Amino acid sequence: MKNEAIYRKSAIFAKLSAGEPCLWRNPAFDPDPATLQDLPLSMTHVVEAEQRLQKFAPLLESLFPELAPSGGIIESRLLPAPDLKEKLPANGAKIDGKLWIKADHDLPVAGSVKARGGVYEVLCFAEELAVAHGLLVPGGDYRDLASPEARELFGKYTVSVGSTGNLGLSIGLIAAALGFQACVHMSVEAKQWKKDRLRRNGVHVIEHDDDYSRAVAAGRASAESDPCGYFVDDENSERLFSGYSVAALRLRQQLQQENVRVDEEHPLFVYLPCGVGGAPGGITFGLRHVFGSAVHCFFAEPVEAPCMLLTLASASEDDLSVYDVGLRVDTEADGLAVARASKFVAQMIQSSVSGVFTVKDERLFRDLYLLEKMEGIRIEPSAAAGFSGPELLCNDPEGRRYIEDHKLEKKMSQANHILWTTGGSFVPAEEYKKFHELGKKLQKQCNS
Repeated sequence: MKNEAIYRKSAIFAKLSAGEPCLWRNPAFDPDPATLQDLPLSMTHVVEAEQRLQKFAPLLESLFPELAPSGGIIESRLLPAPDLKEKLPANGAKIDGKLWIKADHDLPVAGSVKARGGVYEVLCFAEELAVAHGLLVPGGDYRDLASPEARELFGKYTVSVGSTGNLGLSIGLIAAALGFQACVHMSVEAKQWKKDRLRRNGVHVIEHDDDYSRAVAAGRASAESDPCGYFVDDENSERLFSGYSVAALRLRQQLQQENVRVDEEHPLFVYLPCGVGGAPGGITFGLRHVFGSAVHCFFAEPVEAPCMLLTLASASEDDLSVYDVGLRVDTEADGLAVARASKFVAQMIQSSVSGVFTVKDERLFRDLYLLEKMEGIRIEPSAAAGFSGPELLCNDPEGRRYIEDHKLEKKMSQANHILWTTGGSFVPAEEYKKFHELGKKLQKQCNS
């Protein structure tokens, strides 16, 4: 077996290979914000991304009418979920503290967590071209990027990306809206309805019979051979990462509006579904800068695709793939169906993420069903990946050890837990009905 030495030296790899859910505490986690100082990005990048998105807001409002209520800002709600808190844990377990939903499944324009980063990167490229060709001047009106002259310029360029689905929607929709030629390389895991939605919006979709990494490689190679090609690199893009990170600034404002304190006595726990790592990594990076040692971020991955856990647990000693430990990426969580994590993201969050846990598909559907039943919210399976996080933290031996190690025992009653949903508002009704019925069946089995 490839990387056998690494595989053998870590007990967690044996658990992953068995395909059983587990919680891994990150030994490299350091709550001291000073550990962020040596990274290639900083809080300055988070603030600059937010400021740039504010400048783009009038343009986005003109392109997408659904953004009129927010004045062109792409943001989701923070929703209390007290009923879900009582029903979510299995086997009589309890969750200490309050439970919230960060509703990125309902982000405007793209309907997923990928909206902030994807839209931001394409807008940055558009701005770059417009300035270089004299179509935008410092202090100018960013709505000029929707002018006939700008659209003529953008139409000469192709924006492409490799995706399992949601990033493709984000990049494809904003690129097409601006007038770019848009091309999305879809991996074998991508759902048909996402491909159909892109095509209806004028995006060229190339379907691959291989996994996410191969789709990304194909997209990258195609863009490199095109002098007018621009590739959005989900594995290495600083622009994507910075765009995702602005969520932390918006969340801080929302928590303040809800009179929720976040400090050493009122810890904040955030549970983020993770695929290649860009979106949860960028959000975690921003949260650690905003809340310091008071925030604890956990990533959630399918038992068949724990690529970030493998990368972090091996301390980046080798280029590990989930295939190397006998897994197959066989999951209904298409947005998380990734075999190899981003090395760039792993480097950026190595000391910032508290841990990673894995979840079976059956639990995804059960939690998806409970969310609709308790809170009236519809999501796709991958968006439910983080829902078992609070239960594991408060009841699993590894979770309780984390609480003890960080002296949080007496603070848990004052804690706030945020389940970060990542996609679902665009799921066709007939597709969602299948999710619902399977989740309902699994919940009945759990209760019996």
